[in-house]
This record gives sequence, structure tokens and C-alpha cells, in this order.
Amino acid sequence: MAYEATGRLHEIFDEQQVSEKFRKREFVLEVIDGQYPEHIKFQTVQDKTALIDPYKVGDEVKVSFNLRGRGFNKNGQMLYFTNLEAWRIENSAGGAAAPQQGGYQQAAPRAAAAPAQNQNPNLRASAAPIASDDDNDLPF
Repeated sequence: MAYEATGRLHEIFDEQQVSEKFRKREFVLEVIDGQYPEHIKFQTVQDKTALIDPYKVGDEVKVSFNLRGRGFNKNGQMLYFTNLEAWRIENSAGGAAAPQQGGYQQAAPRAAAAPAQNQNPNLRASAAPIASDDDNDLPF
């Protein structure tokens, strides 16, 4: 499921090589939500770690991300954690629409196609309604 958040870059961390096959980079976005700002930490992984390189602290950006949750068993007890995994970062000053309250929102689903309009200019809808059922010769 894809989400978007818009805010100001508050902090950018260095890339971390977590294991031989896994690397990540984290950053914090300051989102104005009500009276107090929220500081939300995102991560980029593997080949996406360079997405944040063109930006600096203080830049206004729009982040597209997925929610990722995992569980693991530690000493017989199940523990869970959630990550906000960014997959696109854009400059939000590029004429983007203002975010919903809270600065974050679920990405809008693709709109259904609009109903086809009458392409024949010689056909017009009749504006005269049927006065009563007596004028209606339909069998139902």
C-alpha cells in the first residue's frame, strides 16, 4: 500500500551496511500536524539509499513510501517493528498540491474513466418527461 507525506527534511543519516547483503539509510521528515510538529523517520534500502542525496536539511520534500511490518522471536517472545520504506522523494515546491491536514495521506487510487459523451452532434436527449404511465407503452 503506497502513502505520501510532505514536510521539511529535519535530519539525514549516513548509510549503514547492516549485513553483507543489506544496507539502509534513514532520514527524518518534520510534518506539521496540528499544534506541534511531528518528526517521522523513514528509511531507504538497497539501491534506493541514494534517493536522498540531492536534498539537504531544510528542503521541503514529498516522500512516497510503503508501510513494512515484521515480527521476530527473541528469547521466546514475539516482537514486532514497523518501517516507513521510502521509494520516491520529490521536491514539494514543484507546484504539487497542498497535502491533507497532517501532511500525510494515502496515495489516491486511479480514477475510473469518465462515462463516454455522445459523439454524434445530430442526437440530442429529449427534455420532455413522460407525463404519466398512460403515455408509457413499455411493458414493464
